[in-house]
This record gives sequence, structure tokens and C-alpha cells, in this order.
Amino acid sequence: MKFRYYSALTQIILVGFVCFLCPGMFNAVNGMGGGGQLDPTASNNANTALYSTFVVFGVLGGAIVNYCGVRWTIFCSGFMYALYSASYIYLNHNEKDGSFTIASGALLGVGAGILWAAQGMIMVSYPREKEKGTYIAIFWVIFNLGGVLGGVLLLATNYHSQKNSLSDGVYIAFVVLECLGAMLGLVLAPPAKVTRSDGTSVVLVKYTDVSKEALGILKLFIDPMMLGLLPMCFTSNFFYTYQFNNINGALFNIRTRGFNNIFYWGAQMIGAYLISLLLDWKRYSRKVRGFIAFVVVFCVFNSIWGGSLALHLKYPDGLPEDGRLDFKDSKRVGGPIILYFLCGLGDALYQSLAYWIIGALTNNNQKLSRYAGFYKGMQSFGAAIAWQLDIKIPKLNQLIANWALFGCSLPPMLYVIWRIKDHSEDQAITVDNDEQYAEKEQELAA
Repeated sequence: MKFRYYSALTQIILVGFVCFLCPGMFNAVNGMGGGGQLDPTASNNANTALYSTFVVFGVLGGAIVNYCGVRWTIFCSGFMYALYSASYIYLNHNEKDGSFTIASGALLGVGAGILWAAQGMIMVSYPREKEKGTYIAIFWVIFNLGGVLGGVLLLATNYHSQKNSLSDGVYIAFVVLECLGAMLGLVLAPPAKVTRSDGTSVVLVKYTDVSKEALGILKLFIDPMMLGLLPMCFTSNFFYTYQFNNINGALFNIRTRGFNNIFYWGAQMIGAYLISLLLDWKRYSRKVRGFIAFVVVFCVFNSIWGGSLALHLKYPDGLPEDGRLDFKDSKRVGGPIILYFLCGLGDALYQSLAYWIIGALTNNNQKLSRYAGFYKGMQSFGAAIAWQLDIKIPKLNQLIANWALFGCSLPPMLYVIWRIKDHSEDQAITVDNDEQYAEKEQELAA
């Protein structure tokens, strides 16, 4: 296959590597439980600050990307990941002062909201309809390869460590990688120059202004499809807190937490690939594919929460620092590691289905950037609450809350899948000002 810089596939691979180096490295550290610290309090508060600002800038992110473009928004946003990782170096030397880490988390929420809105727009608007599942999987595999590499790095650097927290050198390595990811954002092509595999342009609307974007954001909150997806959005990162802190962080020693990260993010790669085969399966209509994927997610997640309940009943208070599970302890560690692997698999299935549903609603890149921003914003709203609940309520209550929220997200998700059409091709609107835009919209509506 001939390399084409301006092809949709090339651009999705590039944004995949940006996320490999920025959010991927963040996930590796966060997946250690407590941000790699023995005491998770500062990390929990930082994540609450992160997801609180993420709520706002996730929703606004689509408008910011539409107005400012993808290159510079991703470039600037990527450096917020490096700042956040660097804050843990300060925390290592000032254990009682988590203020810098919390402030860095708040700034990261701003950057991450904008970055993920840009990423979501690229991932679901650049492919053709029949390729969306495949392109989502390509991105998800590359992105989660970052978590796998981070897990390898964490395992290698902590293999002989007697501490249960990460050293400065580990955090410095993550800072360097995240800075590289930010700079890679400048390599992305402007959407106006990107073409799909059939030669068509990905740009459906080239003109925008602040008032139009503000109105577009407000309309999200009265859009029946977005309201139907709201419980799914809210739930989609809520479970991270329980899985990272109360499974990986509370039960395993430092090197095994890195070892588990390899399996957790590796499982995401497998899950994304497997569900892409289903979501792009041409034998069935798009709606039927959505229903089958829904059933798969239902079964996998109920298995995960059933297994989590059994594990909690076995270790209701976690394990003391000197008695935590090690990957060499084959008699005790097999079941918990398999469960953690399934947690990663389930996350990829759930989020791939969510993005596929959003991508099935329209092919208009500006609408999709707002939809992606809404998804990440409401997702972060749930995550912000979850990180505080980890401090304030018992582990069992957290588990029950996660299971219940998943159940509540299912009926409205099923309704939206039922409303999906087999085709959602939007006609191109290429204009230069308000008057031309209004005329084109009236023509298409006629």
C-alpha cells in the first residue's frame, strides 16, 4: 500500500501515536493506583481536579478545535500531560504538599478535554462508514500500546524495588515521552487537506464562528440522541477509580502493578480489534451489528463486576503493604490478574462501541467534534465524582455503584442503537461566510 500523508488512515495513525505518548503514558502511571504513590490521597484529589475541568473543556473542546484547528490545540494540550507527570517528582520530595499535583491535574483537565475532542473528531469523521469500526480499532490499539510500553517501563525500573512508590527517574522518563507526543501534534495535516480511501474530502463544513459554535454546544443538551447517550458517557470512565485503586493499587506490590498494566492495556488492544470485526461486519445491517455488540458488552461487564465482587469478598480491606500479591506467587495471583485483564478488555469493548455509536449518528466533522467533546465531558463528570467517592465511601459501596450505573446506562444506549440508520452520509457544505452557510443549509433541508 502506497504511503499517503494526507490519507485519513495516516492521520488516524498519527493521532494514535500522539495519544500513545501523552494519554497512554498518563494511563500507565494512573493505572498503578495512586499515581504510583503509596498514599493515593494526592492522586485522588488531582484526578478530581483533572476531571472537573475536563467536564467543562470536554464540552467546549469541540468548539475550540473547530475554531482553532487540530494541530495547535493538540500540540498545546499535550504538554499538560508532561506537566502532570512532572508534578509527581515534586510530590516525591514534598509528600505532605499535594497542591502542585492537584493544580497540574486541573490544567491537565483543560488540555485533555481539548485533545480528546480533536482526537474524537478525527477518529469518527475521517473514515468512511464501512471503515469506522476498523479505524477506531487501529487508533485504540496504537493508543493502548502506550499503556503497555509504560507498564513494561514500570516493571523494568521497579523489578527489584522494595518501595511501593515510583522513583524520580521513572517520572522523568514519562515527562520526556509526553513532550515528544505533544510535538508530534504539529505533524498532523489540516482536515481540509485530508481525503478518505475513496478519494472524497473529510471536510463537510469549512466555515465556523464563535456564535455558531456556542449555539452548537447548547443544542447538545437538548439533542435526544445525546441525552440518550448521557448515562453511557457518565459511566464510561467511572469504573477506572475502582479498578486502578481498589484492585491493582490495593492488592499488588509495585512491580506487579506494572506487570498488570501490561495485561490491562494489552487487553484493550485485543478488545478493540475483536469488536471492530463485529462493528464492520458487512453481513448484517448497522443496527443489527450494534445490537450484537451491545449484548457482548452486557455479558462481559456483568462477568467483570461479578468477579470483582467475589474478589472483594476475599480481600474486603485490601492487603497490607508487606503482604501484597506478587506475580511470582502463582497460587494466589492468577485469578486477580485474569480479572484485571478482563477489566481492560471490557473497557475497550465499551468505549469502542460508544465511539462507533457516535460515529453512526452523522459524518459531519463539526458535529462529530462537538459530540466527541460532549462524550468526553460527561465521561469526565462521572470520573470526577468517582475519584472523590474513593476517598469517602467503602470499597463495597463503590463496587455496587459501578455495577448499578452500568445497568442504568443500558436502556437508553439500546434506544440510541435502535435509532441508528444504515447510512448517515452528509452532503458537503463548503462556504466562506454566514450568508453562504445559511443558503447551503436551506438547500440541503429542502
